Amino acid sequence: MQSDNRILDDMAKVATGALGSLTGLRAEIEAKVQQQLERLLGRMNLVSREEFETMKSVAQEARTEQIKLERRLQEIEAKLAASGRE
Repeated sequence: MQSDNRILDDMAKVATGALGSLTGLRAEIEAKVQQQLERLLGRMNLVSREEFETMKSVAQEARTEQIKLERRLQEIEAKLAASGRE
């Protein structure tokens, strides 16, 4: 009976050691995968979300200004056309 408990204790120790090793292996694999992804993404010339949002805002402001200028130009052209008729 005592030898059965000792065998079970030894098996539990081996299992605990194996789990510890697997946990370390998992962390190492995750780190390698992350490195590879970062390397791959670095080669793709991607921009960060912050940079994208900044440029999107700049483009929206430029478009708004363009619309204002188009309206202003139309008003000036209409005034010129009206003054040419008189």
